[in-house]
Amino acid sequence: MAQLNITLDQEEILQLLCNDRDEAFRQLLQNSLNSVLKAESAEQLKAAPYERSDDRTDSRNGTRQRKLATRIGSMTLEVPRHRNVPFRTMIFDNYSRSEAALIACMAEMVVNGVSTRKVAKVVETLCGETYTKSTVSELCKELDEKVEEFRNRPLEGHYPFIEVDATYFKVREKHRFISKAFMIAYGVNEYGIREILGFDVCHSETKETWNTFLKSLKKRGLSGLLMITSDAHEGIIDAVTKQYPGVPWQRCQFHFLRNIVDKTPKKYQAGLRTELHEMFNSKTMEAARKKRDSIISDYRDVAEAAVECLDEGFEDAMTVMILPHGMRRFLRTSNHIERLNKELKRRSKALGVFPNDRSVIRLMGAVLIERNDALQLQKAIFDYKTYTSLIESEAPRKLIVVAEQQRRQAA
Repeated sequence: MAQLNITLDQEEILQLLCNDRDEAFRQLLQNSLNSVLKAESAEQLKAAPYERSDDRTDSRNGTRQRKLATRIGSMTLEVPRHRNVPFRTMIFDNYSRSEAALIACMAEMVVNGVSTRKVAKVVETLCGETYTKSTVSELCKELDEKVEEFRNRPLEGHYPFIEVDATYFKVREKHRFISKAFMIAYGVNEYGIREILGFDVCHSETKETWNTFLKSLKKRGLSGLLMITSDAHEGIIDAVTKQYPGVPWQRCQFHFLRNIVDKTPKKYQAGLRTELHEMFNSKTMEAARKKRDSIISDYRDVAEAAVECLDEGFEDAMTVMILPHGMRRFLRTSNHIERLNKELKRRSKALGVFPNDRSVIRLMGAVLIERNDALQLQKAIFDYKTYTSLIESEAPRKLIVVAEQQRRQAA
């Protein structure tokens, strides 16, 4: 271990302390660290400056300046240079690790919904270094590699069930604020484990953008699909029929119920909502159809638009009835992805407006990675034995028949 000899001028120190204590401590630390650098240099060279020694390993070659940010301010250190073997110091090794931790901390703060302006203030308080809002945003780009690796990873194995949906974020584009669609695919694999499969940002939800999104999932290896759940957006329906023609669409029962109730006079809404829940919870398709007919008969005169909506969308909303009873509750709605969208909105609230599409992918992608890690620890919604029993049953053939019927209706 190198020994340090630090010389302090008492009068100079007292003068500094009288005028500016922060500056005094900064100056003291700077002098001390420069002494550390000199001692490390002497230890590595096996010789002090101008010393003749048989043990000398190299010679000095001047110094170079390097800034170091600390809590009490920025300081300039004189780093020794060696002629043949590069000088090494523990100071900057430790600093590099701390800097990496700081960048990770800032990125995590932004991902968790803290505005970049607030992050800059926190860092300035902790480290004595000023970071602008734009600098913090640049540092957050360290997340890009991790997000892109997750977003484009191969989808191995089978994913019998997926949900798709989109939420909207405001993005700055050509000096305007534009709402852009953030599309997400949420799946369940053959072991019943939930997983976030993919995401992307586009100008809006159209047939073209949804086809492109589902095509990208197929390209990454999405296979083994039995059913796709979503709301009734025409772009999604078109993409499902074209990209996965043999896979039926399950209309989200929560959205379907809301569509029906919204078309009902207010005084009848509570009663109709209760009866619709009974219909969705029917044990057989025959019982569900019987309940539907009863609702249509009871409400035809007082809620004609609601009854028409129920009649038109019933079959698509009941695709899930082909599955075993124990699976239906988890797969009949897109509520999982809706809750995920709410979490994304909560995290983005502090940011307000994203500067560009890349920042949406970066920050929301980081949140999705975090959520995906949490999903891996949750209880499976079914086990592999249940999945194999389903595959060996008549259900896959019946689901293909439903898909063919839906495709003919959409044509």
